[in-house]
Amino acid sequence: MGISKENRPNPIVQMGLFMDASGLPLAFSIFRGNENEQGSLKPLKKRILKDFALSQFVVCTDAGLSSEKNRIYNTLGGRGFITTQSIKKLKKHLKEWALDPPGWHVKTGDKAIHLSDIDDSFGNQTTYFKERWIKEGNLEQRLLVTFSPKYKHYQQTIRERQIERALKKGKKTVFP
Repeated sequence: MGISKENRPNPIVQMGLFMDASGLPLAFSIFRGNENEQGSLKPLKKRILKDFALSQFVVCTDAGLSSEKNRIYNTLGGRGFITTQSIKKLKKHLKEWALDPPGWHVKTGDKAIHLSDIDDSFGNQTTYFKERWIKEGNLEQRLLVTFSPKYKHYQQTIRERQIERALKKGKKTVFP
């Protein structure tokens, strides 16, 4: 019982889960919902290394487990990682690079495309990307940014519905 890390009053627990490439569970841990999940990765990964005698694998996580310490730990012993990160949380120069219209690709090695030349109609299922190497402290990593017209339209629809709801609520409110 208690407040979760998102400050909701409901009781909550968290589960850390390692799966293989087929989606089969390899190991898991359960921990309190009001604890930061950053600390859950290392003990679980040590258990995987011990139980399965694996030394090289790739850890795929969401931004919640993407601390610098976890990313460094995930590179030890020839291992690797893939993680998501919001563009909003990138350093200014990387954010500017990620949002800069030139330099997008469909396939590695193809000619770069400018965003203004991309067909961003609803039916376009193509995912575009740009990439570069960055170094943060002692950690060198490849930054890959993607753009999907389909996802763009999905996000636009969500924003439009939120605006509609806000406007409806605003009409019901009487201001003095």
